Amino acid sequence: MNSTTLKLAERLIPATYLQQAAEAQSVYEKQIRILVDQRKCPEDGWDDSAIEMIINELSQMDSNNFPHNCGVGEREARIYSGLVLRRHYRLGHGIGRSGDIAEVQPKAAGSSLLNKLTNSMVLDVFRSVGVQKTAACLVVPMATGMSMVLCLLTLRQQRPKSKYVLWPRIDQKSCFKSIITAGFEPIIVENCLEGDELRTDVPEVERLITSHGPDTIAAIMTTTSCFAPRGIDKLEEVAKLCLQYGVPHVINNAYGVQSSKCMHHIQQAARVGRVDAFVQSTDKNFMVPVGGSVIAGFDAKFIEQIGKTYPGRASSSPVVDLFMTLLSMGKKGYKKLLEERKDLKKHLAELMEQVAREYGLRVLTCKNNPISIAMSLPVEESAALTELGSMLFLRGVSGTRVIATTDVKTIAGHKFEGWGSHSKNYPVAYLTAAASIGMTTKDVELFAQRLNKCLGKFLSKKEKLSQNIMSVNEGDSVEGNANLDKSCVDSTERENKVEKE
Repeated sequence: MNSTTLKLAERLIPATYLQQAAEAQSVYEKQIRILVDQRKCPEDGWDDSAIEMIINELSQMDSNNFPHNCGVGEREARIYSGLVLRRHYRLGHGIGRSGDIAEVQPKAAGSSLLNKLTNSMVLDVFRSVGVQKTAACLVVPMATGMSMVLCLLTLRQQRPKSKYVLWPRIDQKSCFKSIITAGFEPIIVENCLEGDELRTDVPEVERLITSHGPDTIAAIMTTTSCFAPRGIDKLEEVAKLCLQYGVPHVINNAYGVQSSKCMHHIQQAARVGRVDAFVQSTDKNFMVPVGGSVIAGFDAKFIEQIGKTYPGRASSSPVVDLFMTLLSMGKKGYKKLLEERKDLKKHLAELMEQVAREYGLRVLTCKNNPISIAMSLPVEESAALTELGSMLFLRGVSGTRVIATTDVKTIAGHKFEGWGSHSKNYPVAYLTAAASIGMTTKDVELFAQRLNKCLGKFLSKKEKLSQNIMSVNEGDSVEGNANLDKSCVDSTERENKVEKE
């Protein structure tokens, strides 16, 4: 209620009571005023009432919610389902216009303001967690892979003669397919093995730049966050080459915002060389539903050009999710989560080392991977290791990857030997686990317990099979061997039945 309405309400309710209510409401109004004025993520998180208040006020600024509105166009944010209407807080116009995803919509002042505030808050967060020189951020309703496509398509307009993207190998499909989807030919740069860790072959990157010619290269696409034993790409060294030869540099920072080390390397790369854009997922870094990403960079004009490359309007759902989440966390809340994640990574590594020692295995040394941990596995056929992965999954362990290093995969005509291991010939099989934002101590300890149990059963089956083979070699009858096989199967079925119960 405004002051005039409150004055009229004094005819019905004592003025002292109304004054208390007005003071409480003014606290929310002050929060909103500071947000719009400063355009920064608040230090302390807001409560849900304040967040719903600003969302409702913003939605009332969109034309579809005007009491006197008479829509006669083909796109008037008409929403049939009441459930859908409430789920989206009556925000139906989306963001952007046909020529620019960041442009203000005449019909949607509230949605446009929300979009601008979200981009500004993310920019503030990025600067506060390590990339101080970030000039602009653009939240887009696409996951990381498609956002990388958008960056490459923008570079295509600037470099019409280019046809290649240099790509230090990372065995993750979407970043590789983004190159293909953008119409470029990928040049795969195999990684170098340094101890246990896979790192960027910088001399090979330079050789490929000079041999193909800088003008033919649209960009070099490097990676920060990845599955161990691959480490962060040598961003600073690649950035220097990009500056020296005039080649654009795009960084896949999919879940790197949660790591101060990843963000520090991006900041340093921009300081000593060239970085055109870095792209990160909203769900992996900010705990929101899948569907959005943030494109950021050190040249505001280039980020603006990326926004102009996006065709048509866009869904505002990922923007609304991120807007509400940042207000709820506040910078203090987000930084607390980042510190907790870092501590849990140490705890996870310690527990995995304990399990590894028990079975004569080891945690691989990957000092340049701040999020993912890899543990060696017994040398096995791919099918046998797949069984170990299935055992973990059936016990509720998600996210871990079992890598045999012998798989072969073909993507868009490109053959990858040792798929999953980021290398043609990584020397040991392994499994990975990641310490990511939002993980709890309970998650870490349950994983260690279940990993221990699954490894025990897996190796026990392997030992029984070896004994079976030895008995055959020593001349045991085929019938006896068959009975032994049957007893192993029956024993395994009994174990699984007991565990389920």
